[in-house]
Amino acid sequence: MTGGCKQPAPREWVAGALTYGAAGLAVLFFWLLWGDFAWNMKERSVVPVAQLMLKRFGASDLIVGLLIGSLPAALGMLLAPIVSVKSDRHRGRWGRRIPFLLYPVPFALVALAGLAHAPGLSDWINGRLGGSSDPQLVRILVFAFFWTLFEIASVVSNAVFGGLINDVVPHEVIGRFFGLFRAVSLLAGIVFNYLIMGHAEEQYGWIFLGIGILYGVGFPLMCLNIKEGQYPPPAPAPARALGGMIAYLRECFGQPYYLMVFAGMTLAAVSFGPVNAFSVFFAKSVGMSMDAYGKYLALTYAISLVLSYFLGVLADRFHPLRTSIAAAALYSAAMFWGGFAATTPKAFAVAFVLHGVLSGVYMTCSASLGQRLFPRAKFAQFASAGGILTAVGFFVTPALVGGIIDASGHVYRITFWAAGILAAGAVFVLLAVEARFRKLGGPKGYRPPENGRSSVF
Repeated sequence: MTGGCKQPAPREWVAGALTYGAAGLAVLFFWLLWGDFAWNMKERSVVPVAQLMLKRFGASDLIVGLLIGSLPAALGMLLAPIVSVKSDRHRGRWGRRIPFLLYPVPFALVALAGLAHAPGLSDWINGRLGGSSDPQLVRILVFAFFWTLFEIASVVSNAVFGGLINDVVPHEVIGRFFGLFRAVSLLAGIVFNYLIMGHAEEQYGWIFLGIGILYGVGFPLMCLNIKEGQYPPPAPAPARALGGMIAYLRECFGQPYYLMVFAGMTLAAVSFGPVNAFSVFFAKSVGMSMDAYGKYLALTYAISLVLSYFLGVLADRFHPLRTSIAAAALYSAAMFWGGFAATTPKAFAVAFVLHGVLSGVYMTCSASLGQRLFPRAKFAQFASAGGILTAVGFFVTPALVGGIIDASGHVYRITFWAAGILAAGAVFVLLAVEARFRKLGGPKGYRPPENGRSSVF
């Protein structure tokens, strides 16, 4: 007899003004993950192909570091704060994030098409100049123009993509979501590196065009199928731009607690940069083929893919701050080992796989860190403020490491030592953050410090 039994109410999840049942949450995850796949196929493929193109054009390690690492960081410092604040304050029929994700897509497509045809365009320009210019310099300048356009589009989208996730994904499952997010990102990396990376030096044009088509179709599809909720009206904007800048700086950088959060996240993020920026050249320097390099990279993604969801569960259970500290400590130790041991193809392969897996562990464990530490109503603003410091790190680090490598006679093991030092610094700062975090309520009662309410020391 079951007629008198009360059926349990269906489970619901809430994100701001949005409420999801199980089916609605699954649909949300599907479209966000699909958009992430298109995004990451672009992000994971363009940089290594661009590195190979620059070397083919005769660029030095310093030039590679400036264009691949420092330029995107400088653009991030300039554009991300402006875009993030405008997105936080925007109210429209498409929401406050979707428009800022859609607008840059055409510019990214033009940039990818330009990169695909950069050698031909360079030869045409050189011919129009009567052959009097340096062909190598012209190719680098043409590459730099389209690369800058591409990075502008990427910076604008990246400044608000995390804000969209923060607005529409319920926080009680956000760690698990970022675990799936990371898994899809890794799947994109596996597809590219296992199947395509070995052909990058000869077929870079077709790769750029193919990635452009996938991104140009896939990312807008995500935007058009995600519904944002209703947001309360923003606070009145300052009458003058200077007032807005002062308010931004006071809110984001006026409290030591947030400065420590920004510094810890910056050191950790930047620590992966030296190896990422020069790993292709390191592999070549020890005699590893690009086909083998791509397959080792695919292996790191496959391992990380298996781990990603479980790391998301750990972040939800123990808090992303604590799991991030553990991951950064493991990464630092592994990189110091790699700096001494990676002198042969096999040793480099081990160190490189450790770099990929452990940096991935940190990125998955820390993916929801900003969402859990920053004020929710102004998440994009605080994320962009942290991004300014990260951009400074990315601006300085690749060029500095590239210059040191040039001066050393191309000793690429320096990249592992630099990574280990930066990650150790991140552990030290994040431990200090964790001590303040406990005083602000800890995992169960945390309240982010607001403007005018001092942090606890």
